[in-house]
Amino acid sequence: MKKIIILSLCIFMVSSCTTDEFQKNPVDVLMRDMTEVPVYSIILYDMNAEGTFFKEYQHQYRILKENTKGAEPEEEITDWISVSESFFNQHINDMGMEIAAKNQEGEVTKTVSPPGYNNYVGNPQYGSWQQGPGGSSFWAFYGQYAFLSSLLNLAAFPVRRSYYDDFTDYRRSGRPYYGPVTSGGSRAYGTGSAYTSASKPNTVWRQSTSSRQFRDANQRTSRSGSRYGSGGSMRSRGGGFGK
Repeated sequence: MKKIIILSLCIFMVSSCTTDEFQKNPVDVLMRDMTEVPVYSIILYDMNAEGTFFKEYQHQYRILKENTKGAEPEEEITDWISVSESFFNQHINDMGMEIAAKNQEGEVTKTVSPPGYNNYVGNPQYGSWQQGPGGSSFWAFYGQYAFLSSLLNLAAFPVRRSYYDDFTDYRRSGRPYYGPVTSGGSRAYGTGSAYTSASKPNTVWRQSTSSRQFRDANQRTSRSGSRYGSGGSMRSRGGGFGK
């Protein structure tokens, strides 16, 4: 009887590891399903980890997509999608970040970046760089794209030209970009940043994770790089970081 129990436990452990290893990456599935979509951005909208001994990991994504080239982007928020523990940990610092995108030239990237930076910020079709007080430039969307300005929370967190220039350097080398270090010592974008907290203050991740665990996650975010960091169904609804 004892041998049978041990054998059953071994089979369960092997099965669990195999399931985690071969579980489909939901972002790859979303990208596959949007093969015919000309332009899109996939943003990690929220995260959740439930359970004591055997945790269930989940993601929720915000998708901006243009079903016709040049059309006004439409927003979709996915239902909660189960993800593997490894994929969850891979993106533990990326809430509020764009984790996949396809641009107008059909190029696809999975390099983590601030939301909107790949397709909309810096794109003359949607806006232009404006001179601000003190001589610095910031991105301003045209009036017909006020939806994007509001969605990206640019009124409270304007995108400075220096941020975008740094982002393009990081994009060329395939490195994630989390923006400059703020006056409080944390990064401008990502899990626990002021930008993400203000853009979606009532996240499940903040509410269901203990304060100590959340602080630990923020500390990992801050330590992962000195300035810029390291390397279901859908329903449609269609600032500054320092001187």
